[in-house]
Amino acid sequence: MTFLIGSHVSMKGKEMLLGSAKEAAGYGSNVFMVYTGAPQNTRRKPIDELNIPAGQAYMKDHDLQQIVVHAPYVVNLGNTVKPENYPFAVEFLKEEVKRADALGATQIVLHPGAHVGAGPEPAIAQIAKGLNEIITEDQHVHIAIETMAGKGTEVGITFEQIAEMIDKIKLDDKVSVCFDTCHTSDAGYDIAGDFDGVLKHFHEVIGLERLQVIHLNDSKNPRGSHKDRHELMGSGTIGFDALNAVAHHPLLENVPKIMETPWVAIDKKHKLPPYGYEVAMLKHQQFNPHLEKDVLAGVPFDQYLQE
Repeated sequence: MTFLIGSHVSMKGKEMLLGSAKEAAGYGSNVFMVYTGAPQNTRRKPIDELNIPAGQAYMKDHDLQQIVVHAPYVVNLGNTVKPENYPFAVEFLKEEVKRADALGATQIVLHPGAHVGAGPEPAIAQIAKGLNEIITEDQHVHIAIETMAGKGTEVGITFEQIAEMIDKIKLDDKVSVCFDTCHTSDAGYDIAGDFDGVLKHFHEVIGLERLQVIHLNDSKNPRGSHKDRHELMGSGTIGFDALNAVAHHPLLENVPKIMETPWVAIDKKHKLPPYGYEVAMLKHQQFNPHLEKDVLAGVPFDQYLQE
């Protein structure tokens, strides 16, 4: 059975994509996700500075099978209160599609947006309008609308809202869904107790063929909290057993699973990534209750779990 697992990795400096691929391989991943620049802003390097040929060659040599791009979360297609921001969001995302295609990415994960007080319906309509302006027939990358937790005035917090967006998009064969386990749990879906039931509901409302990325995240908060705060795998309210079942679900074997886990703090200024350890846990299908301690101790990934 195919098992596609990885995490968010950085893309910066001179190495850019090559550096991202090296980081992902270092965690034992076979897929990875990048922002093409800082997620908090829309400043981006030209495509010819992304070091794509070297990065793609390294990917081929190290069995890195897919790249997922995450659009910056400051872009809000759903804001009808400030219409002056809409043209920039559309133009930025058009360029992001070009960058993602150049990288060879399979998906661009997009937070659908927030209605900022105008209500979900006008936001959903404007998100679909924007995507109709952005999507072209010749693009290869799919735009993966992410399931949201319902923090603030977010839309996309129910499968029905996402289905409504997709129904309004003309070239909907270029549209997929990113299923975030933390977000959907925080939105009220029972990921921990009845993932098969949630998946059945998703298929009935949206269609399982559209589920093309999973953000495999534990949650700090209880189901239905609408908080959106991730936790170390197995240390949150969803738990390792449920997340491991998602990772190895037979209906999702070809779907890349990407972790966006908070880093482990050494002190206020220094943190360490847990991804190599979490990848190892999922490969072994074995929870390590000493995960945080082992990250801080720098125990090698291949030694910290007993076979």
